[in-house]
Amino acid sequence: MIVYQLRCGNEHEFEAWFRDSATYELQAQSGDVVCPFCGDTDVGKAIMAPNISTSKAGPKDADLNRAETRAREVAEQILEAVGEIREHVEASCDDVGDKFAEEAKRIHYGEAEERGIYGKATDEEAEDLDEEGIEFFRLPSARRNS
Repeated sequence: MIVYQLRCGNEHEFEAWFRDSATYELQAQSGDVVCPFCGDTDVGKAIMAPNISTSKAGPKDADLNRAETRAREVAEQILEAVGEIREHVEASCDDVGDKFAEEAKRIHYGEAEERGIYGKATDEEAEDLDEEGIEFFRLPSARRNS
């Protein structure tokens, strides 16, 4: 796992964890990295300073530590909410696996029963669905172990 300091187009900075740098790049390019403050998907890496611990903690350090702690708490709440959404989708929708795009089109055009589905789609398949005006939402695939 890798953590990046990110900044959105509105200058909000936040941390986000990714499996690796390639996962970050893929998610950022597809618009799946979202600012938790304003929802902006124009997100890039911010300059990161190394985390160096000193023996003296002044007032600014205490404020920074509180801000970092709060940011981590917010990130945990977001991850928990995403996990709850995923659990709800998995409990109430049909898993169509790699046939997601095909089944979404069939439902959209009235060729299959209207129902909630989830599964996997390639970036190209997702782009085709979007171009055809078929609504869908991407859910993070990584599960967190508590």
